[in-house]
Amino acid sequence: MEKEELLIMLYDYYGELFNETQREYFEWYYFDNLSLSEIAENVNKSRNAVHKGIKNVCNKLYEYEEILGLYDKSKKIKEIINLIDDKKIKDKLEELL
Repeated sequence: MEKEELLIMLYDYYGELFNETQREYFEWYYFDNLSLSEIAENVNKSRNAVHKGIKNVCNKLYEYEEILGLYDKSKKIKEIINLIDDKKIKDKLEELL
């Protein structure tokens, strides 16, 4: 899996742990494909400040996953669910994820 894809998946799990500014920077950069310069211009900050903010979020995402492991556990649970033949049970379990 590419680094960007992993970061986005981790953000799905841990994004709410960040403040509004951190979420905006991350989402503008990874979801809206804005450049660092465009984000900096939008918020009247330096390009370096925006880069540092995004980098901090990325580092925290890796740290949270290392400590909590929610994404990894979810992948393992999905693998187990795929082994279940009963569609009703499978659907119910997938809803929980």
